[in-house]
Amino acid sequence: MNDRAAQNRKVMIRLGMVVAGMFAFGFAMVPLYGLICEVGGINGVAGKAGGRVADTAAFGVDKNRLITVQFDSTVNANLPWEFRPQTRQIQVHPGELASVNYYVKNTTDRAITGQAVPGITPWQVTKDFKKLECFCFTQQTLQAGEGKEMAVRFAIDPAVAAEYQTVTLSYTFMNTEQVSKN
Repeated sequence: MNDRAAQNRKVMIRLGMVVAGMFAFGFAMVPLYGLICEVGGINGVAGKAGGRVADTAAFGVDKNRLITVQFDSTVNANLPWEFRPQTRQIQVHPGELASVNYYVKNTTDRAITGQAVPGITPWQVTKDFKKLECFCFTQQTLQAGEGKEMAVRFAIDPAVAAEYQTVTLSYTFMNTEQVSKN
């Protein structure tokens, strides 16, 4: 019977290690996502050598079309912040530079650092959505009770397929301090 108990203990330890590894991997996804986006230029997050501004220099504005851009925000459950777009939607011509602001506030009595993770829907527009300036490019540290406006400047490439008349730009703010503790 002791051999059976020893085998069961080994299996339980191995399963516990697998669960702990999966949990740690889940928390490591936020910084890994940022790194992959920076290196690969995904979701409009180009590396420093990539040059985000140059991406829109060759655009002409297509005055014959309008695209509705909707803005969305989410805060991860472990981040006690208020976060919202100040404008829910705008209409832009493809190739036109546009700017909107988001508002964020730390509702705690201590400083916290967070990172916004962007998402674009439908995903097929991701390659055509060019962010020139975005709070998602860097981590944001807010002092206790601090609130601030953060800008997003973007353009949609006129080469975007005509079938995409509505685009949603979403951000989820994650607590980077919680990620780094695990």
